Amino acid sequence: MRLKSIKLSGFKSFVDPTRIPFPTNLSAIVGPNGCGKSNTIDAVRWVMGESSAKHLRGESKTDVIFNGSNSRKPVSQCNVELVFDNSDHTLRGEFAAYNEISIRRRVTRDGDSSYFLNGAKCRRKDVTDLFLGTGLGPRSYSIIEQGMISRLIESKPEELRVYIEEAAGISRYKERRRETENRMRRTHENLERLTDIREELERQLAHLHRQAQAAEKYKNFKEEERKTKAQLSALRWQRLNSEVQEQELKIAELETKYESFVSQQRHIDTEMEVVREQHHDATEAFNRVQERYYQLGNEIARFEQTLAHRQEQSAQLLQDIQEAERLMQEAVSETETDSELVEEKIETLTFLEPEIEAAAEKTEIAQEQLAELEEKQSAWQGKWDAFNQNAQGPKRQAEVAQSRIQHLERVLEQYHRRQESLHRERQQIADNPESEALAQLVEESDLLDEKTEELQMQLEDLTDRQQQHRELVEAKRLARDQARQELQQKSARQSTVKALIKAAMSEESPGVQNWLASHQLREARRLAQDLHVEASWEGAVETVLGSSLQAIQVENIAQLPEALERFKEGELTLIDRSSVVHAGGESLLSKVSGSADLSGWLGQVLIASNLQQALDRRASLQPGESLITPEGIWLGPNWLRMRRGEDSQHGLLSLQQELETLDELVDELEVTEEDVTVGLEMAQLQLKAVEDEREQTQREYQRLSREQAELKAQLSGKRVQAEQLKERKGRLDQDIAEVEAQMIEEREALAMTREELQQALDSMEDDVEEREALLGEREEYRIEIDEKRDLVRQSRDAQHQLQLKQQQLQSEVDSYQTALERAKTQKTRAVERVERLKAQLQEKEDPSDDIQFELEARLEQRLELESQLSEKRIVVETADSKMREMDQSRHTIDQQAMTVRSELEQSRMSAQTVMTRRATLQEQLQEQQYDLATVLENLPEEANEADWEASLERLATQIQRLGPINLAAIEEYQTQSERKRYLDEQDQDLQRALEVLEGAIRKIDKETRTRFKETFDKINAGLKELFPKVFGGGHAYLELTSEDLLDTGVAIMARPPGKKNSTIHLLSGGEKALTAIALVFSIFRLNPAPFCMLDEVDAPLDDANVGRYAKLVEAMSEHVQFIYITHNKGAMEMAHQLMGVTMNEPGVSRLVSVNVEEAAELAAM
Repeated sequence: MRLKSIKLSGFKSFVDPTRIPFPTNLSAIVGPNGCGKSNTIDAVRWVMGESSAKHLRGESKTDVIFNGSNSRKPVSQCNVELVFDNSDHTLRGEFAAYNEISIRRRVTRDGDSSYFLNGAKCRRKDVTDLFLGTGLGPRSYSIIEQGMISRLIESKPEELRVYIEEAAGISRYKERRRETENRMRRTHENLERLTDIREELERQLAHLHRQAQAAEKYKNFKEEERKTKAQLSALRWQRLNSEVQEQELKIAELETKYESFVSQQRHIDTEMEVVREQHHDATEAFNRVQERYYQLGNEIARFEQTLAHRQEQSAQLLQDIQEAERLMQEAVSETETDSELVEEKIETLTFLEPEIEAAAEKTEIAQEQLAELEEKQSAWQGKWDAFNQNAQGPKRQAEVAQSRIQHLERVLEQYHRRQESLHRERQQIADNPESEALAQLVEESDLLDEKTEELQMQLEDLTDRQQQHRELVEAKRLARDQARQELQQKSARQSTVKALIKAAMSEESPGVQNWLASHQLREARRLAQDLHVEASWEGAVETVLGSSLQAIQVENIAQLPEALERFKEGELTLIDRSSVVHAGGESLLSKVSGSADLSGWLGQVLIASNLQQALDRRASLQPGESLITPEGIWLGPNWLRMRRGEDSQHGLLSLQQELETLDELVDELEVTEEDVTVGLEMAQLQLKAVEDEREQTQREYQRLSREQAELKAQLSGKRVQAEQLKERKGRLDQDIAEVEAQMIEEREALAMTREELQQALDSMEDDVEEREALLGEREEYRIEIDEKRDLVRQSRDAQHQLQLKQQQLQSEVDSYQTALERAKTQKTRAVERVERLKAQLQEKEDPSDDIQFELEARLEQRLELESQLSEKRIVVETADSKMREMDQSRHTIDQQAMTVRSELEQSRMSAQTVMTRRATLQEQLQEQQYDLATVLENLPEEANEADWEASLERLATQIQRLGPINLAAIEEYQTQSERKRYLDEQDQDLQRALEVLEGAIRKIDKETRTRFKETFDKINAGLKELFPKVFGGGHAYLELTSEDLLDTGVAIMARPPGKKNSTIHLLSGGEKALTAIALVFSIFRLNPAPFCMLDEVDAPLDDANVGRYAKLVEAMSEHVQFIYITHNKGAMEMAHQLMGVTMNEPGVSRLVSVNVEEAAELAAM
């Protein structure tokens, strides 16, 4: 088998659909760094089931999807397909017949991952199982990625053992052993559950056995109780029947008395109707007078209210007039006061005007003196400006220099602090423990990835098992339902047939039934119940025997003469069970077997196969003989009898035969249903165990996934922090260098500025005397000007104060004049309001004669109406009194009638109750299949209810002493016993299965030890042979770390030529690479994988070692397909197919393929 091609689309940098063919056994993939060469190897690992993002050089599972570039958008999914040539049928199993096998994997942005085998969707486990034992796999020795050489050679002994196991092909044995152990664990769990069920069932059986015994006693007591209850019901019926007759006489008397009272009620009702009409007329007249009286009262109240309202208005007007006069007086008083204030303020303003003029003149004189002094000071300022202009240069230079010196010193101090801060921060970064934490997080993340992947595989396996168990449970449930349905159908038919047989056998008259019950023959077996007829002859036997099939089997008829004498009514057939004659010959008796002698009925009835044969043989019949066919056609010498259709007897034997068949079938179906139910319970237990295990694994997987996500987030954060710290450290180094250069520049500038300051100070000392003289003159001018300015300011302040006082007085005058005008206006308005209110009061005080006259008229009318109203009220009250008397009489008669009626209803109810109880007792007897007349006839003369009730209580006490009774205990006991037997068999089967599984594990362990030891020895021999070839000398070997071949680790020991290394870790990088190559190729020589992928394995090697490596690969390519990535020219030269990966478009890989041999041939031409 070999890898034919790889098809990529959207995988990492291969965004466009790309096909990478591998037509030869030596194919090299070349290209510059970062072009996407290693993505081809990642694609192979990914399709073969790799689920760890770390091993695919990513952080999440969706990192394999093209994430976009400067010119391309991200894609939503990626696909990778591996096409294998299986023409040599390397793969086994169901795919062995395929010459070409396609494996494809697809993943989307939402994390949905799908696998396809030859276009059919499958599980990841199916893909990994496909390559078990072939040396292929996502982490097998057939794919050597970057850095894997060093990891391989430095791996722990337990990790190195995995490669030996893969080479030995025992990975599938380990998988089988793991599955076998899981099955053993599940079998142990099932055994524990089964043991619990069996123990519980044993306890139930012991309990059911006791219940079954109690149920038998209970049935006997209940039968006696039923009979006693029937007799007690008959006694009670007699008593109730007498009570009914007494009640009927009492009801007749009460009905007569009640009719008398009803006649009296009708007479009183007629008289009351007349009185009621008189009362109605009187009431109408009274209501009319009363209505007019109420209307008149309303009119009187309205007139009185109008007069009261007018009086209230007059009182209010008087109050308003008084208030208006008070306001008028206040306005007059305010007018006089405001006039006096205005005159006073005007007089004060007249006195202020001379003072304001004097203050203005004084201020003007002071200003003129101040102007003269300011002109002198201006002349001095000219001389001072000329001096300063000459002396300003050195001073300015000194000030600038001083300021610059201070600035430079501050800058140098800042640079110094900045330098110290940068050095501290750089030291903190150097001492930061985040690098160690990052390494620890990476290690924890790798471990979690492996655990998560393992749990994911377990979940897939458990999901498959869960589905299988669910299908099994569903199949078991369907089988159980079908068995139950069939059992229900057959049980229903069984009940129907039993009912038909019982109905057919219970058609005796009541006299026959009573006779049978009195002689304990009700439960005696009928002839048809013990009669066995050969198939197809049931109709013939039924035709001959007819109603005799209901014959009651007794031990000896001769023992029943007295009983037969008491038989008075009906038809009765008895048959002895004491003698059985086995018939022979060709009579119908030969077709029958049973417990009774039927020779008298069937001995002379000959059989014929059909009607024609019977007709032909009829002439040869002897006296008393007859012929019958299987169809039931019965012939004599001169007669023929046949029956068609159905009646009460026809088909009784067929029903009996069917019942026997149904009894056997129902028993079988019950056992089958029990077996299927137990099987379903076991399947459900197994499904529950798998579901519990899957749920537990799912919880663990979710927990690990959460931890993985948290760890990834921490790891990402730590990586970002580490990158930031690295960048920050670089920036700090740059900043420190810049600060040191700037400090040197600033120190040089500070020295130059200090020299300039000293020169300026020397020039300034020469101008000191002239400056002091000018400053003295300036001080004299300053004092005189300050004095004059104070004088001008005081004069202005005095003038301003007088002006303010003048303005204030003028404002007060204006305010008082305005108030005066307002008071005059208020006075005028108050006078007008008083006059207007007095006019209104005059109008209100005029009395209203019309209203007073109308009021007095209405009062007189009311007095007249009051007299009329009294007369009408007397008439109404008289009618009311008469009606009350008649109502009283009617009420008395009603009460008497009601009493009689109540007694009548009570008697009727009592009679109905007694009759109902009597009918109920009769129905109860009928339901219990007792005839009332027969029971009464058979009762002893001294029978009474008290004795029979005592008997019932005694029976009830005996039943109660039995305690709770389970009537189904007997049948349930048998059913559970059968179930116990079945479970015991299941327990034995599980024990045997456990022994088989343990034997399988021992066999797997034995095979694993043998194959591992053989493979280890061969690989060790191959390593000893290849190592000197690769190194040009030296030696290497493998050794086991323990004696247990199932768990031992594998260590590698290597000593290159001329060295005596005590450990493999002391070898150089190139030596480690060569040692790993020798080990990998030793494995390949023993169990060559279909192909081998090498990713820059030759990177640590020098040219000489590359040559040895190339020759070794080329020699092994005759048997193994090699696909390798290299930058070495020597390795490129040996390739038969060169494929270049370019990235002309940033972020997008493209493929260029060249067949070296074809190119060489073209070049030679």
